[in-house]
Amino acid sequence: MLELPAATDAPPEAAEPITLVDPELVAALSAIPNFDTLTAETLGDFRSIMGDAAPTDANDTVAVERIEISSSLSALLYHPSRPMLAEPAPAMLNIHGGGFVMGTAAREDVLMRDLCARHSMVILSVDYRLAPEAPFPAPLNDCLSGFDWLTSHGGGLGIASHQIGIRGVSAGGGLAAGLALRLRDRGRAVPSWLWLLYPMLDDRTAGAPGTGDFVWTRAANLFGWTSYLGTEPGHAGTHPYAAPARAESLAGLPRTFIATGSIDLFAAEDMEFARRLLEAGVPVELHVYPGAYHGFNLIASASVAERYRLDAERAVARFIANTTT
Repeated sequence: MLELPAATDAPPEAAEPITLVDPELVAALSAIPNFDTLTAETLGDFRSIMGDAAPTDANDTVAVERIEISSSLSALLYHPSRPMLAEPAPAMLNIHGGGFVMGTAAREDVLMRDLCARHSMVILSVDYRLAPEAPFPAPLNDCLSGFDWLTSHGGGLGIASHQIGIRGVSAGGGLAAGLALRLRDRGRAVPSWLWLLYPMLDDRTAGAPGTGDFVWTRAANLFGWTSYLGTEPGHAGTHPYAAPARAESLAGLPRTFIATGSIDLFAAEDMEFARRLLEAGVPVELHVYPGAYHGFNLIASASVAERYRLDAERAVARFIANTTT
């Protein structure tokens, strides 16, 4: 007969956080920034770490230029060299991460060049304004301006108007989802797909046990959301365009690819967002990588990072193939 533990028995001890990490990702923790000490006083130092990285020189297959969208917004534009554009090209708005308070478009330059060449894709990677100097809705407005620029200049760039997707990483993933909601609600042209990598979706983040111990921690998250919202997070009045997890309905959003790590602080809210997309009838592909913390994909030598790269690559190829008409 099965014996249940007595009510007074102590619960099993929680595993040490480091034992939850994929073994191939452990060593990299000494080289990856830990943002637990992110504050108004240390923000400048962290911005330097996560800041400008000069784009590499353009090659024969990819052309890159910095464009000025407005007096307060510039972006890096990637497009296949003209001889490659034999037919209308897919396009993507790219929104970098950084907890709403740091990061630049140039940090993802190598990846954007690769995606541009691999898919003959036009990419606009925006340098949106950062909080706390520019809180919500300024960063989202900048992303909207970037999307509108792509749609309005599509003809001259050879873009297929029905093949414009949005990619967002971390805070950029939250901005991407918020932008998709905003475009849906205003009846404007909506993206054909969303690619969200460990998106930052919910200002009420608590994080499941065993998550948020590495890289992007609860303390860093509190600072990021407070900076973006201009007030401490968790208030009932937070707008769903700022925190997409608060949206009453996710119906009408485009097909979505979501990837996160099992020990990422955002794992629970990302899985919940995927569940709600499914309930709303939105095609969604969700990957939760065991033992992966925030930023795991940057450890290129790790098997889990390679699995993510292949999963994302296949998803983008399917997105493009499924929007050709």
